Amino acid sequence: MNRDTDAETVRRILTDTGDTWAVVGLSTNRSRAAYGVAEVLRAAGKRVVPVHPKAETVHGEPGYASLAEIPFPVDVVDVFVNSELAGRVADEAVAIGARAVWFQLGVVDEAAYERTRAAGLDMVMDRCPAIELGRL
Repeated sequence: MNRDTDAETVRRILTDTGDTWAVVGLSTNRSRAAYGVAEVLRAAGKRVVPVHPKAETVHGEPGYASLAEIPFPVDVVDVFVNSELAGRVADEAVAIGARAVWFQLGVVDEAAYERTRAAGLDMVMDRCPAIELGRL
């Protein structure tokens, strides 16, 4: 298993990679984990861009139906979709020129991890940035 547990990679993504985070799976549903994590990221100074099929505005930020529709650079793609869909999202992150991909707790795709790392992006899998920010 290649889950990146390197503390330096986690720190780099959270502090040095950039402040624009596309959160795939973020909607206006306050009961979903993505909503709460987005609040934590915003409190940490990140711009949180919702990516969801409904393209809803969340936390005052307009949403987009896909990563490809975002008309500005994205630093980190935070993935809240199930593992079966996550690999496609990681590939889209590479295609849009993101600098890092973060698969949330429970989101695991070893092949996507390998492809993303081979493309030169930092990647964390099966971890939560809200938890990791608390550890910094």
